[in-house]
Amino acid sequence: MKKATNQPYIFNSISELHQALGLPKPLHPLVSLSNYADIKTDTTEIAKGMMTNLYKISYKKNFTGKARYGQHYYDFNEGGLCFVSPNQLISEAEPQGSYEGFTLMIHPDFIRNYPLGKTIKSYGFFSYSSNEALHLSEREKEIIMGVFKSIGEELASSIDQFSQDVIVSQIELLLNYSNRFYNRQFITRKAINHDLLTKLEALLADYFDSQKPLTTGLPTVQYLSDQLNVSPRYLSDMLRMHTGQNTQQHIHTKLIEKAKELLSTTNLSVAEIAYQLGFEYPQSFNKIFKRKADVSPIEFRQSFN
Repeated sequence: MKKATNQPYIFNSISELHQALGLPKPLHPLVSLSNYADIKTDTTEIAKGMMTNLYKISYKKNFTGKARYGQHYYDFNEGGLCFVSPNQLISEAEPQGSYEGFTLMIHPDFIRNYPLGKTIKSYGFFSYSSNEALHLSEREKEIIMGVFKSIGEELASSIDQFSQDVIVSQIELLLNYSNRFYNRQFITRKAINHDLLTKLEALLADYFDSQKPLTTGLPTVQYLSDQLNVSPRYLSDMLRMHTGQNTQQHIHTKLIEKAKELLSTTNLSVAEIAYQLGFEYPQSFNKIFKRKADVSPIEFRQSFN
């Protein structure tokens, strides 16, 4: 464990993290499943900031307080899953209270020689923020607990030539179930996502109606997610689920709508409109406009004459 002044704690192995948390020695050096109830040390300082080179899947339940989820607060009495990728900062701005649950830690070397070693990066929820947890129904919780139990039993069994194959397949099953349940969550939390979409629409409208494009350029995915207090990947996944477009495509759609408004209601040249919308080069604006509208900006303007 390493820590410089005002820097996060850095853990380079599962064994090192287990030792810092007062957990029993891991049954395998590259993968472990630990119970929060087994933590024997005060984790207050570590919780302020730590980084590992591990994939971390945590199931938490029975919080004594509430945790932030996007723009709202929810209690986790029904249980929630959080996903962290290697070298991602883990921190708690506010104490979350006591809770129960499990953490599965996976070193990248454990899955490196399997297809999952490459495809694990396609599971977008590893890029979500901790406040975008997966909230499980009772049935979903039973399924996830069943997979955790199978992994734990395999780790506790005698290691043989098939052990790693079995555990990797169970990890992949856990991730695929999580993918399914996140899609369900995007649907069942329509009210929350509708609020997010409404705020996004207003944010883009205000941006293009202001002088920001002239001074800052086109709005970026990172800018929008920061303003909405969600991670870039979560925002894109939510938009794709509800609109069929990711955030970048959504930005371009709103951009073209504004461009059409300016082309049909003002005498600004195409180049002036391009600059006003945040383009450094009019050619880039022309290319995007024609790709999205199937006509060039000049052809679109001529259609009104």
